[in-house]
Amino acid sequence: MVVLKTSRELGVMKEACRISAGALQTVGKAVEPGVTTAELDALAEKYIRSQGGEPNFKNYHGYPATACISINNEVIHGIPSTKRVLKAGDIVSVDLGAKFNGYNGDNAATFACGDVSSEAKRLMQVTKDALYEGIKAATAGSRIGDISYAVQRTVEAAGFSVVRQYVGHGIGTQLHEAPEVPNFGTAGRGIRLLPGMTLAIEPMVNAGGYDVKVLPDGWTVLTKDGSLSAHFEHTVVITPDGPKIMTVI
Repeated sequence: MVVLKTSRELGVMKEACRISAGALQTVGKAVEPGVTTAELDALAEKYIRSQGGEPNFKNYHGYPATACISINNEVIHGIPSTKRVLKAGDIVSVDLGAKFNGYNGDNAATFACGDVSSEAKRLMQVTKDALYEGIKAATAGSRIGDISYAVQRTVEAAGFSVVRQYVGHGIGTQLHEAPEVPNFGTAGRGIRLLPGMTLAIEPMVNAGGYDVKVLPDGWTVLTKDGSLSAHFEHTVVITPDGPKIMTVI
């Protein structure tokens, strides 16, 4: 069931999103060669707690960390580790969120570690562009498929592929709520977007094919063909005046 949020609920949720955005920015600034993913994770948790929030990924279905940190051909859900040391040329996808007074925020971005290849730069830019095209399509009266189509069109026009096994989602008192927000689909299809709906729109884009596989740890998702992957996400609210990004500082 899709839950429409009241102005009071949106006010609380905006704070959860502000904390989420601050944590993501803090981690992004720390991405550099020689840093471990465990160190990045610790920074995220420290920031979230310092702002009065709780890390909403930690212990979610047993996930052991505050952030999902995925490198190069890892798509999503990479588990931070003291053994994963960033190298120059890596691209590092960070996905994290915060809970505040019972409401959730969720956001993600892919960061360059030092100088990265031109293909990596283009992949990151196209994925970011696809996110904003999807957000632009999230207007009251439109449908979920309009978001999906906008993302897919942007990605495929650049020669990349959209991951299909994982999708965006509604968000509120639960980290994952209805409706699902696929990054591929047909314009004009799916449920209608209404003011008060809050969505986590999150393109996951592969430089090669869209097929993925999961490591034996049960979490880390990789591209099946070993190609690079990027991930960008914002939490957005549908309003009568257009979509508003909530995960900003």
